[in-house]
Amino acid sequence: QVQLVESGGGSVQAGGSLRLSCARHGSTHSYYCMGWFRQAPGKEREGVAVIDSDDSTTYATSVKGRFTISQDNAKNTLYLQMNSLKPEDTAMYYCAAQLGLCESWALDVPSDYNYWGQGTQVTVSS
Repeated sequence: QVQLVESGGGSVQAGGSLRLSCARHGSTHSYYCMGWFRQAPGKEREGVAVIDSDDSTTYATSVKGRFTISQDNAKNTLYLQMNSLKPEDTAMYYCAAQLGLCESWALDVPSDYNYWGQGTQVTVSS
C-alpha cells in the first residue's frame, strides 16, 4: 500500500515562497504519475502541477512561471517550489499518485489518482 506524506505548508505574505514535499512510502512500482492538487474552502479540488516518470511536467495556467514541480526518485520524494505566492494560492495542498504514465488530462481528473496524502495548508496573506 502506497502512503504519501506531505510537509512544508505554512503562512507567508504575498510575494513569498514555500516548498512543499511529499514522501512516498511503500511503492513497489517503477512508474507513477505524480501530482499536486489544491482545494480552497467552498471550491472544487484543482490540479496544480503533474510530473511524469520521465520528469516531463504540466502546470495549471494560474501557477505557470511561479511554481516548479520536481521529484527525487532516489528519495521517492515529490516537491513543489512555490514562488511569488498570491492570496488566491491559499488552499489545502495535496499530493497524489497514480500508477503508470501521466495522461494528457492528468491535471483535470483527480479521480484518476489512486493514492492521496493528508494535505498541507498554505495560507498567503496580502
